Amino acid sequence: MTETPQRNSPDSGSGKPLSKRGGGEPGTRGRTTIADGVVEKVAGMAARDVVGVHAMGSGLSRTFGAVRDRVPGGTKSVTRGVKAEVGESQAALDLEIVVDYGVAISDVARDVRENVVAAVERMTGLEVVEVNIAVSDVKLPDEDDDDDDDGQQQRVQ
Repeated sequence: MTETPQRNSPDSGSGKPLSKRGGGEPGTRGRTTIADGVVEKVAGMAARDVVGVHAMGSGLSRTFGAVRDRVPGGTKSVTRGVKAEVGESQAALDLEIVVDYGVAISDVARDVRENVVAAVERMTGLEVVEVNIAVSDVKLPDEDDDDDDDGQQQRVQ
């Protein structure tokens, strides 16, 4: 019995044919980089979805943000109160939140961490190594809200 050499597939000397083009699966060729701002947006949206989170950011940043939001053409900043450091395969996040009065802050912080980690890891594929949360304020029921969606108050009724 004689062996016929295979001419259509190159041989690496190990007896295994080499792939015809490139190296490996097409989905693994190249590199994907994710900007800090992308991770900040994902984390900001995930944190705002948690019950008990009233707002994001410190009082000063919320004040400037409220002014910016009222400017024609301005948009709400979903990254307010979020800072991300992104590496090649990991991310670390710092969040500043305002909680509603009456909620257990430790429970809200835990829920924010869980939601942010799940969303960032699912959407980016990055490993979230830490989520630091600073609670900068508590929203009392009788306080005026700087982050109202309509942004306008009636002067005359």
